[in-house]
Amino acid sequence: MAPESSKPVYDISDILRILPHRFPFLLVDRVDRLERNGDGKNRVGWKIEAVKNVTFNEPFFPGHFPHRPVMPGVLQIEAMAQAACLAVVDPTGPEMDVAIAGINEARFRRPVVPGDQLKLFAEIVKDRGQIMVLKCSMQIDGETVAEAEMIAKVFLKEKPKEFVKV
Repeated sequence: MAPESSKPVYDISDILRILPHRFPFLLVDRVDRLERNGDGKNRVGWKIEAVKNVTFNEPFFPGHFPHRPVMPGVLQIEAMAQAACLAVVDPTGPEMDVAIAGINEARFRRPVVPGDQLKLFAEIVKDRGQIMVLKCSMQIDGETVAEAEMIAKVFLKEKPKEFVKV
């Protein structure tokens, strides 16, 4: 784990170059640790540790719930998926897209509320080329608050199609 004072592996400008997400769906603030062992052909064991700071200003809190703000579970899954994407994609290689192909064994152990700092963890446990399986989890102060196994499909990024005005 990176000490608090050290430079992140990816800061927000790096994350914005790698992930297509933008407000209000960008759910990773920085990457503190990235391990990419091996020759790059098999990515099993690649790991990431990222951070999401949860503030009261998140756009989902007014509706979920006004009397007790709680981060929706689907957005907790999305935060873990974005960290997983950052673990999978090599920014020095060809531009890739990553899509969630499956979510297994998702568990939510305690509510995530304003003021929490989420530590997002993902590790590739199976690499089948375009399909990967990742173990993902989130912690607050060392306590696991959510976890899931994610199946990701990785493919070359397509050029955006031009819209034709009729």
